[in-house]
Amino acid sequence: MTISLAELARYTDSLLETATTPDYPNAMNGIQIHSLSPIRKITAAVDFSTRALQSTIDSGGNLLLVHHGMFWGGLEPMIGSHYRRIRMLIEADIAVYASHLPLDRHPTLGNNVLLARELGLHPSAPFARFQDTFVGVYGESDIETAAIVTSAQRFARIHSGDVRTSLMQVGRRTRKWAICTGAGASAETLRETIALGVDTLIVGEGPHWTAVQAEENDLVIIYAGHYATETLGVSALAQHLAERYNLPWNFVSAPTGL
Repeated sequence: MTISLAELARYTDSLLETATTPDYPNAMNGIQIHSLSPIRKITAAVDFSTRALQSTIDSGGNLLLVHHGMFWGGLEPMIGSHYRRIRMLIEADIAVYASHLPLDRHPTLGNNVLLARELGLHPSAPFARFQDTFVGVYGESDIETAAIVTSAQRFARIHSGDVRTSLMQVGRRTRKWAICTGAGASAETLRETIALGVDTLIVGEGPHWTAVQAEENDLVIIYAGHYATETLGVSALAQHLAERYNLPWNFVSAPTGL
């Protein structure tokens, strides 16, 4: 089956509600660089990087699907490593499609709902408000908090990561939990967590002060790794598109250690 980049992007934009989902300016969700060829293979990666781009070329892919796109670090002159990446893209005729918060929040393909599934948790409500939408998920249960930590460690280690937690008492149980992947432990998210009476917050990473706030508010924060917690969405989206359009796909493992 032959599929053009434009057709695939139209479908993906609609699926993820890209046009109506707010995001940070540098996310620039959607097609970030065009290509002239029909899509023959999809490569998924968490981050746009030379490693991801070279793996795309080596595997014969010509669509690089990423969570953190080409402009995540802001504007920069087209010199040095930035120039080299752009040159690689153009010479290999590779397109780049990025999806940040639209992919985080998707109800079936999103990082947050898929991480909940990995941890054996069942969401019942949205969480982590950003402007007029919600990015994360919330749920209730009665489970030993240590069991969630163990599941998170097992998951993180698959992606060359590890788990840290704020201070936690032995025998503690989780009854209200919330998930916001990536850099989920923001000031806004902490306020929402405390207001909801959540006792266990699962994120990718967070500033040092959030562990202090957690202890002050009888909250456990499980920091499961920014990279690891955001591997799920791009993989699920790539697989979905590959099945829809009868295309091969692969995932590039390029952990950052964070």
